[in-house]
Amino acid sequence: VSLRSGCQIAVSPDTKYFAVDWLGVEVTRATLGIIGMGNIGYRVAQRARAFDMRILYHNRNRRRKEDEEAVGAHYCEKMEDLLQQSDFVMLVVNLTPGTHKLIGKKELGLMKPTATLINISRGAAIDQDALVEALQNKVIRAAALDVTYPEPLPRDHPLLKLNNVIITPHIGTATVQAVRMMAEEAIANILAVLNGQPIPSEVFPK
Repeated sequence: VSLRSGCQIAVSPDTKYFAVDWLGVEVTRATLGIIGMGNIGYRVAQRARAFDMRILYHNRNRRRKEDEEAVGAHYCEKMEDLLQQSDFVMLVVNLTPGTHKLIGKKELGLMKPTATLINISRGAAIDQDALVEALQNKVIRAAALDVTYPEPLPRDHPLLKLNNVIITPHIGTATVQAVRMMAEEAIANILAVLNGQPIPSEVFPK
């Protein structure tokens, strides 16, 4: 049972009992495919290792061998290989012309019919029309989206009507501690510029 349907069952006025056959999907020992193994993707891998997940990743550049070994991650040079093998596919990419609609009809078709697509990057990294079609036709099992395009979605958007998708309002960093850390990082960068010092979080144009 999905989190969404489970919540509906728990609060529904029609619920008389909890059935024993409302079964979900096990995370432990499942295969997680991480697309985008930067700082955030790597931290996801660290947490997934605690669940004894098999971790695959696809990135523009391969991580150091020590980094891979520390989390038990295996590099997939071709994203297609990751898509075909993963039970959970997580998008953790920056939005660039190269990652715009990175996951479309072809990519969704390569995924297991039992797989879940998770997006914590940017909504436009997924072709949402293709995702709606894939979810409606059970090409993949489910999706969990912290990001969409636009945000929020129009109230009549078909994604909002599906029971095999969970959507949250871009709250991946919405904690008091995280917001404070981001503010402190921004201040540190401002002070470095004003003092003619190296910028701690400098972004280099490609």
